[in-house]
Amino acid sequence: MIPYDLVVRSRRTVTPEGERAAAVAVRGERIAAVAGYADRLPAAAEVDLGDTALLPGLVDTHVHVNEPGRTHWEGFASATRAAAAGGVTAVVDMPLNSLPPTVDTDALDAKLRAAEGRCHVDVGFWGGAVPGNVKDLAPLHERGVFGFKCFMSPSGVEEFPPLGDGELRRALEEVAALGATMIVHAEDPALLGEPGGPTYREFLESRPGAAERGAVERLVALADGTGARVHVLHVSSAACLGVLEEARARGVAVTAETCPHYLALAAEQVPEGRTAYKCCPPIRSGANRDLLWEGLARGVLSCVVSDHSPSTADLKVPDFAAAWGGVSSLQLGLPVVWTQARRRGFGLADVARWMSAHPAALAGIPGKGAISVGGDADLVAFDPDADQVVDAARLHHKNPVTPYDGHALKGAVLTTWLRGRPVDGEPRGRFLWRAR
Repeated sequence: MIPYDLVVRSRRTVTPEGERAAAVAVRGERIAAVAGYADRLPAAAEVDLGDTALLPGLVDTHVHVNEPGRTHWEGFASATRAAAAGGVTAVVDMPLNSLPPTVDTDALDAKLRAAEGRCHVDVGFWGGAVPGNVKDLAPLHERGVFGFKCFMSPSGVEEFPPLGDGELRRALEEVAALGATMIVHAEDPALLGEPGGPTYREFLESRPGAAERGAVERLVALADGTGARVHVLHVSSAACLGVLEEARARGVAVTAETCPHYLALAAEQVPEGRTAYKCCPPIRSGANRDLLWEGLARGVLSCVVSDHSPSTADLKVPDFAAAWGGVSSLQLGLPVVWTQARRRGFGLADVARWMSAHPAALAGIPGKGAISVGGDADLVAFDPDADQVVDAARLHHKNPVTPYDGHALKGAVLTTWLRGRPVDGEPRGRFLWRAR
């Protein structure tokens, strides 16, 4: 009897303890052993990657799949195929930009029907917190969503309005009672304006870093007063870092994330009319970008996730005041972050912590986020030295719109294993639910 179904060897295996030479043995869908690189491990199949790195499957907790309702923007089939091609083996879908938004259990059921049989990686779901639906949070939590998302400023779609301070407090009280997490788009609407014209500079000036900082300060105060666990989404302004650091030092249950585009791109380099770069909050200066990297190094920012928010090309008109705001990058996050990280002296273990272990911990996804015994055999063969030039038309995203089109990146995903089997075109993804 052969004890293992698969053994994958790599001299650069990234485990929770760091990067080392190792052999990962898989039995069924789980990791059964992590042994020495040269250890004898009888198996039905074996892959020796040599110096190609072996990473845990990435976990992306910030993905707008947009199905049902706006499936022409993305959809479960295309989004999860792009995820697998980018080394992402688990995504958590955002509750908005789909129609209906996931703000009650009926909407969750509609989303499950749309996703059934179409997912190439495992998929979980956030619920939404909007005015008037506090009563719906407990039923969604009971169904197994990983927490709830809300906005403190207009979301960009009228069916998902923001919460005012009073409504946010009531929602946080309910979230605290449930032992759940509220993930928050934090910008102060009082400090946001309309762009004075079509240029990127005018768009950037309309959404200053002070709007992020002010919203984070209010959120921290509300979390402190209610005892709720909160997570700040897509931090783009380094002005937030001190507020977050001080709050955590006081024991407030607040964490925060940033995104590849804030770590790789800079306002000074945004070409006029290239509204594939438009997102909210916006890409800021190169100096601000450097401070975000320092925040990652200090652990103030714990996760790097895509905020994949695609649209059709016609919505990206060459006017930063009028274009849809959202960056499409689900397939590219790993090489984008690695390209920048290696230049700054970080290693693959750092990238795996930010893009796999910490997002899995944020959502509380069992079995994901690490190469460790007992976990799902979600593995990624990644060549950290490969060179690639992005061709948007060759990505698996439904629409070929991304700011990285034409960018030279370092690193390439060679193979992605989902629960011990290579992702090969057959949609074998499962639904993920919070641990109960």
